[in-house]
Amino acid sequence: MRIIAITNQKGGCGKTTTAINLAACLATNNRKVLLIDLDPQSHATLGLNIKYDLSIYNVLSKMANKKVRLNEIIKSVDANFDIAPSSIILSTLEQELSGEISREGRLWDVLSTFKSGYDYILIDCPPNLGILTINAIRASHEVIIPVEASRFSLEGLSQLIDIINLVRDRLNHDVCYQVLVTNFDSRLRHSFSVLKKIKADFSNRLFSNMIHVNVKLKEAQSEGKHVLSYDKYCRGTKDYFSLAREIITQEKAIDSVVPKMPMLEKKMKEILKQELPKLNEVTFSLSAPAASEVFLAADFNDWKIDESSRMEQKNGTWQKRIKLVPGRYHYRFVVDGKWSEDPVNPLKETNPFGEMDSLLDVINK
Repeated sequence: MRIIAITNQKGGCGKTTTAINLAACLATNNRKVLLIDLDPQSHATLGLNIKYDLSIYNVLSKMANKKVRLNEIIKSVDANFDIAPSSIILSTLEQELSGEISREGRLWDVLSTFKSGYDYILIDCPPNLGILTINAIRASHEVIIPVEASRFSLEGLSQLIDIINLVRDRLNHDVCYQVLVTNFDSRLRHSFSVLKKIKADFSNRLFSNMIHVNVKLKEAQSEGKHVLSYDKYCRGTKDYFSLAREIITQEKAIDSVVPKMPMLEKKMKEILKQELPKLNEVTFSLSAPAASEVFLAADFNDWKIDESSRMEQKNGTWQKRIKLVPGRYHYRFVVDGKWSEDPVNPLKETNPFGEMDSLLDVINK
């Protein structure tokens, strides 16, 4: 399975248009494709006229009213083509993740346990270099950077490449990026001038195919369709179909460098072995002699109320020992179904539901 992020912090470069129509063309070539709309503006979702109740926010957020798995939000677009829709509330996720450990890997965590028969997962990123875009790069094997044949589009490209390199250096995750020329107007001499510079700067990372200016691409999105279903004979369809074929021809080469599961498991064990000595054991306790059952719900266990979060009772005091890395955590007790903060902990903070969470600061020993 190839996971490809499609990103550029500059708006209007054809990022979402590429995500939608490349997915459709890959699907037409008998590849099963999932498009994840990771843009809070939801342009991919709206551009395909998708109706939904739950979105990718409900998968990634720990504060969502209804927490679900990725497979529970997926909607069918066409044969071999599915979408995980987005919504405007996704814009709050950056703030939610701002104080969390491993916030850059939330989407990677979801996709690493996602069981599917997809050949491709395409991620439509927001037009910025925030935490959502970093999550997409961290979760991907490859990045497609749509670039207009214009000076302003080129100037922002170096910043995105810096972010890709930062993910490589800080998170030990290397991705291959390729530049895709979009909105190319062959009637303008300036377009060829900029194209020449792009070829000089990114000759070994440039798709041989490019996407020309074509009004049918915009018309299709206005109709809530991909271009294949709107006009399969237009220039836009031919361009994206050719791009899909070029990407498909790369499959054998990419498969040889994408980490296989045994390698991933070995790497994760190595990381886990390194991180375990840094864990601190914390004991949570609550005096509730009349209670029949008590659970510890917190951000470190996804606020779950199950056997893994059940506390043990001894002489009227309920306890739970947890190993945590240094950081700040939010938690609450659930006593016979009633949620409450820790009565002996003065550190508290109002949560999004207007109730109080108890706070715990775990420091290095």
